[in-house]
Amino acid sequence: MKSKHAARGIFAAHLRRIRLGKELSQEDLAELANLHRTYVGSVERAERNVSIDNMERLAKALGCHIAELLKED
Repeated sequence: MKSKHAARGIFAAHLRRIRLGKELSQEDLAELANLHRTYVGSVERAERNVSIDNMERLAKALGCHIAELLKED
């Protein structure tokens, strides 16, 4: 049975993978996206219901398209 928050988990996993691939800390990403470090951490742990606006800010900060953060493997 799929989690009712499956998209949140997918987004979180891709966000972390891409961030680490670019050798960015959560603090670095937060600064680039103009968000708080603890917010980025909670997003990566799939604890937050992320707004489309913040998804876009995070994707832009990582230099990727928002769809890349939401695609299922």
